[in-house]
Amino acid sequence: MQAAKPLVSAIARVHLRFPNPSHPEPNMSYSDFKTIDQAVSTLDLTVEDIPHLFGQITPIAPSDRLKQTLDETLDLASSISTEKARSELIITPILLEIRRTFNNKIGYFSGNTFNVEETKGLTGACDFLLSASSNQSLVTAPVLTLVEAKDNDIRIGLGQCAAQMAAAQIFNARKGQEQSAIYGAVSTGTNWKFLILQNQLLKIDLTEYYITQLDKILGILAEPFRLYFT
Repeated sequence: MQAAKPLVSAIARVHLRFPNPSHPEPNMSYSDFKTIDQAVSTLDLTVEDIPHLFGQITPIAPSDRLKQTLDETLDLASSISTEKARSELIITPILLEIRRTFNNKIGYFSGNTFNVEETKGLTGACDFLLSASSNQSLVTAPVLTLVEAKDNDIRIGLGQCAAQMAAAQIFNARKGQEQSAIYGAVSTGTNWKFLILQNQLLKIDLTEYYITQLDKILGILAEPFRLYFT
């Protein structure tokens, strides 16, 4: 009579792999930073929430050109109600106003690839990137401002914006253009929230600005270039 076979004849080794929030997954990119907590943990940042962080910034009155443009595009963007429409019809005209304010000495980039540090997941495209250089052929240091466009929920874009700011900090340092601060913004077009990255400290303004406060939005966007060019 044949001996009964063991119920378990072999044990297969199963490796369970749980995501480690402090180490980015392979092939991770900016868009994979879904929350501010994830960005802070992965990039070893410290967060400080500050109300009215930009309260002392000098406002900039919008030009007639910008006001006329937004008079035409605001309702249209709201009617189309897509992230792309808000980016093209509201955010782009505002950023181009900043470029004109500094006599086109600012590099303006939209949707450009900004691969900086693959091991940290700092790769991919940025919605908008502004540099203190008139070079439009390629992104050159110093990169001072990054703007992440979001359709409805600004909170969703905070992690991605923080990751892009950290990338800009590394990018500038490698080019010998270390800056004391990198500015970032997350915007729906009509709502804006701003951030500053200084070394490993990420300051988030608890104040949210609305398109009716356009002069303040322009003043904050202009601030890093005002500091750089003076």
